[in-house]
Amino acid sequence: MTIMLTNDDGIDAPGIKALFQAINGQKTIIAAPKDHQSGCGHQVTTNSAINLQKRSENEYAIAGTPADCVRIATSQICSDIKFVLSGINAGGNLGVDAYISGTVAAVREAATQNIPGIAISQYHKGKQSFDWDITTKLTAEVLADLLPRPLAPGSFWNVNLPHLQLGDADPQIVFCQPCTKPLPIHYRMDGDDFYYVGEYSQRDRTPGSDVDVCFSGNIAVTLLKV
Repeated sequence: MTIMLTNDDGIDAPGIKALFQAINGQKTIIAAPKDHQSGCGHQVTTNSAINLQKRSENEYAIAGTPADCVRIATSQICSDIKFVLSGINAGGNLGVDAYISGTVAAVREAATQNIPGIAISQYHKGKQSFDWDITTKLTAEVLADLLPRPLAPGSFWNVNLPHLQLGDADPQIVFCQPCTKPLPIHYRMDGDDFYYVGEYSQRDRTPGSDVDVCFSGNIAVTLLKV
């Protein structure tokens, strides 16, 4: 079985390197965007060329979106892809974020082809730093739990890791529902120009939702469907 790794932060991002470490030597190919594609959602390229650079026998940098990467990998690179892992995103993809997230879109695209997948994101509190080694360890634990679980056609997992502080308790894996409340929407105005100002920490925390679980220091796992 071949596992495909991709992301939306770009093939050289630390998150995809951490993801590769977390899968611990399983047969993989890496097919990820050449450049940063965060927030692109499920956009696909249909009216221009998509350049592909083969970096090694199992690593491909693709000048397209995460969904493009999955399409090209499954149709042009490897016919034996049985699972798609996307991430590890530097930032959360909770609740309604799934609709704008390129990280999540990669596994949604795989699900449209009846290939199971897991999107993994590391929630980031403001400007505080986080430890990629801890993120890798938590990801390995999550994958050990989720990879053996059967997924119905058209379904996929969305995982959000908490931002742990020194002294925090070890997180629990919590299966939950995605929060359906909208993100706070604020803009800074400069003449006729509007600049989006995200206030991620101020979003609604519906009790028991993925936002609440992750913000409370646990690993939020939601089952999503095409």
